[in-house]
Amino acid sequence: MDTVLAATPDVFNHNLETVPSLYPAIRPGARYFHSLRLLQRAKEIDKGLFTKSGLMLGLGENRNEVLQVMDDLISANVDFLTLGQYLQPTLKHAKVQQFVPPVEFERLRQVALAKGFLYVASSPLTRSSYHAGEDFVKLQALRK
Repeated sequence: MDTVLAATPDVFNHNLETVPSLYPAIRPGARYFHSLRLLQRAKEIDKGLFTKSGLMLGLGENRNEVLQVMDDLISANVDFLTLGQYLQPTLKHAKVQQFVPPVEFERLRQVALAKGFLYVASSPLTRSSYHAGEDFVKLQALRK
């Protein structure tokens, strides 16, 4: 992290990817609270740094779990959240459990903004680097 922060990135991104209950199956080599603390620590080191994380939806999470992750990210002072539909890349990967309707992505975007995120990209086609350049410009304008 020190090496990355020394490079003065415009945005420090680390995706949580999913809710804590799914980590053993979806991210067995990662630890949810370690990832969360990494984001928090980056902001502690550089308070002016934009921090960002993302979740894939449709892996079997429930809405309350997603809302709790939002709260956790807000507590870690994360500025920017992306929410996108999980799509199974190969047969070896986890199966899609649900295709989340676009209206639910919009509802979650509104909730995330109300919780205090500076910016939220949320749609079935959103990916972590979705419109990264454009979103950075919007983040800068929102912080002014």
